[in-house]
Amino acid sequence: MRKRSQPWIQRKSRFIIAAISALGAVITAYLAITAFTDGSAACPTDGCDKVLSSPYAVVFGLPLALFGFLAYVAMGVFAVSPWLINPESNKSQRRTVEDWTWRFLLIGSVAMGVFSAYLMYIMVFEIQALCLYCVASAICALALLGLTLVGQDWEDIGQVIFTGIIVAFITFVGSLAIYSPIHSPTAETETSSGYAISTTSTPDSIALAQHLRERGIKMYGAFWCDFCQRQKELFGREAAEELDYVECDANGVNPNPAACQAAGIQSYPSWEIDGELQAGMIPLNELADLSGYTGSRDF
Repeated sequence: MRKRSQPWIQRKSRFIIAAISALGAVITAYLAITAFTDGSAACPTDGCDKVLSSPYAVVFGLPLALFGFLAYVAMGVFAVSPWLINPESNKSQRRTVEDWTWRFLLIGSVAMGVFSAYLMYIMVFEIQALCLYCVASAICALALLGLTLVGQDWEDIGQVIFTGIIVAFITFVGSLAIYSPIHSPTAETETSSGYAISTTSTPDSIALAQHLRERGIKMYGAFWCDFCQRQKELFGREAAEELDYVECDANGVNPNPAACQAAGIQSYPSWEIDGELQAGMIPLNELADLSGYTGSRDF
């Protein structure tokens, strides 16, 4: 009997999975580096910074993109692992590695696909902004899921479906648990006005904040913006209260989105200094230089 030829998608599936994993790793690595360096993502709209500055972009105190990067690297490793074994001298070993890595690819792709779908829901309905990098990453994750399902001649489809359901359920419940603090009554109270500032101001940081207000220098931000929170942490609790802060989100406390729109704010935080906008977090020494502050700088 003539052996049935293997479909091309199954012959090339591991290569395609590795390529997509590499693309996803590049995207998430860029976002992780941007988060660690307090930078602003290169994006045609302000949606990227809005999404990446939201509380949903941080998990266990680390950028969510870092975990995405590790997941894509793991998927790439699972995809190429059998290639590292010589099929001529270690045929049985390579077959074993192929079987096990397909199982890991199935588990990983289902988890990534479900979590990415949940994040897309959060982005559209909770944050209400569009991050092109996040969408691209989600497409990569869903593509990995599709390729894993069709790229292997699964012998027991029932086992595949059962495994997928279990992994999807665990991932969904885990996602809800990870983000549950954001929706807790305490968190909602804190979030509406920005998280409490934990640092204490020095006399000089208070003097700088008062100087900025006297000069008419404004800080524009949003209550959910992680970078805005970090900027206020640089000043400290007492000094932050002296800042001329403009809340741009209509759901925040004392919001003034019209002023933000009139000022042309594209990302948070942004500083308006002498009629010019300076986007991103600014160290206090640099703020002092830009504003002409001449006092002592024991910030």
